Amino acid sequence: MAEGYSLTNGSIVTPLSVKKRASLTVAGREISGFTSGPGLSIDLHNDSFVYPALINIHDHMRGNYLPRVGPSGNKFYVNWAPWDNDLKSSPVYDERSHISFDEIYFLSSYKNMFSGVITVNDHFPHDWNSAVIPRLPIRVITEYTLAHECSSFDLKWGEGIEIEFKRAVEKNYPFITHLEEGFDEESTAGIEILEKLHCLDDHCVFIHCIGFSDVDIAKVHKAGAHVSWCPASNMFMFNVTCKIKKIIDAGINVSIGTDSTHTGSINLFAEMKYARKIYREHYGVDLDPELITKMVTVNPAKAFRMDSKIGSLEPGKIADVMVLKARTDDPYENLASADMEDIQLLTMEGIPLYGETRFGDLLPESRDDYTTIRVGGRDMFVKGDPAGLLRGIREEVGFKKTLDFLPFEN
Repeated sequence: MAEGYSLTNGSIVTPLSVKKRASLTVAGREISGFTSGPGLSIDLHNDSFVYPALINIHDHMRGNYLPRVGPSGNKFYVNWAPWDNDLKSSPVYDERSHISFDEIYFLSSYKNMFSGVITVNDHFPHDWNSAVIPRLPIRVITEYTLAHECSSFDLKWGEGIEIEFKRAVEKNYPFITHLEEGFDEESTAGIEILEKLHCLDDHCVFIHCIGFSDVDIAKVHKAGAHVSWCPASNMFMFNVTCKIKKIIDAGINVSIGTDSTHTGSINLFAEMKYARKIYREHYGVDLDPELITKMVTVNPAKAFRMDSKIGSLEPGKIADVMVLKARTDDPYENLASADMEDIQLLTMEGIPLYGETRFGDLLPESRDDYTTIRVGGRDMFVKGDPAGLLRGIREEVGFKKTLDFLPFEN
């Protein structure tokens, strides 16, 4: 791959502004500017929008398998614990047990990659994922502290809320936890519990928040904490989601996350569309596609305390770039309604991970780590071998397994 290259004649969505008929120049692993520079130049023919690669604020990567597991009939859960029991006694959980830990993590990486995601949080303890993360084709963040929930019946991830929160403050990491994922008395006391422990400030990233009261929302805003909204998982498990309009209107930094496919959408593209649908149904107005764009780029970068490096296209930031086919004139609408087949190029730190073969000159000189797949009638290069991965999984489970987050023809 050349030391530097330019993507010319596209519309650059930073996403805080839109630069029409512009260029994006990459030097090494960083964005260097918006004018065509030295090195290789690839013409986008004014048929593409260029975005920062997306950020999935919430996933459980060992849980990305299908089908979903949830309540039966017209019943829904009161909190997350009965779902965990249903999952572990389900046929799909038994089927998943035939697949290796590494295979599930690589499968989850492709779930994210094929929806434009380069950066994701795998919400599990470090000793569960630290060995596999360096080998994955996308960026799975390692600089975080966590709890599972803030209740007596949580899964006791980490070393305890107070220790994990203190470590987050000392290291300037996010402290990430499910919060108020349910309606029983203890689940809805999450903010009160954190207040008593003096563990509520802008390091906190709260997932789900369906039990939030108006008072909770005001306290979260005052603390500068962040919210991860996973509406598909919430509606599937509880038939309700958080008070998202009040949360947004309060000025809280909100991001959209997928959760795992055991309860959530198949990927971040689908979750964005579902979020918009639910917002319309609940409030009778549209969720602004520009806000949706921020909720998968700059907002999660801020929540992860990584906004000096990722989340927007600016000189000096890491060259995590996504190029989408322009199917509408509005660049924000184009992203909010995008499908897997719309991706033309995806890079991490300037290096292509996935893209149309016309971008092949951007690949490293050694291409042994890449394979070719066919998506939407196009030949696409991809880092790794997702088609081989799927073949192996089919052999292990004993039938032709289909996973909707893998878009290639097979």
